[in-house]
Amino acid sequence: MLLRFDPFRDIDRLTNEILGAPRVPQPMPMDCYRHGDTFFLHFDLPGIDIDTLEVTEENNTLTVRAERRAAVPQDAVYLVAERPTGAYARRLVVGDGLNVDAITADYHDGVLTLTLPVIEPAKPRRIDVGHSEPGDSGLPGAAQETISGQTTEGDQPAGATTS
Repeated sequence: MLLRFDPFRDIDRLTNEILGAPRVPQPMPMDCYRHGDTFFLHFDLPGIDIDTLEVTEENNTLTVRAERRAAVPQDAVYLVAERPTGAYARRLVVGDGLNVDAITADYHDGVLTLTLPVIEPAKPRRIDVGHSEPGDSGLPGAAQETISGQTTEGDQPAGATTS
């Protein structure tokens, strides 16, 4: 059996017990991964009252807030106090490639799960190339037949005068 000794944790706990100061909560542990076109975030928040759980998004910043309250009477004397209480908050900046309007959140068995779908990327598209007949330039008005350098009677170039 392995026993872990952390003198700073014990000093912190002793100081808080003597001074009656509230305990400093630890950051909420998180896992994040991508599966297909969706990102999943899992936050460990055991013992959180769901009424204190708040998830917000503003300017591509995702904020998770929660609070764990002490479940003992105010006049109780602790013999061992290892479960942190207090307010928790974590902020994450999400990229532009995520659909923040479609984020979903679910809290089950002490784990908050956020689902962030990826925006459908701009897919390259194929442009069909048409085929014109020989002699057809494809320009508007180009269907008129002209022969360079020859004019017919009454067909004068612009600005020309007749004598």
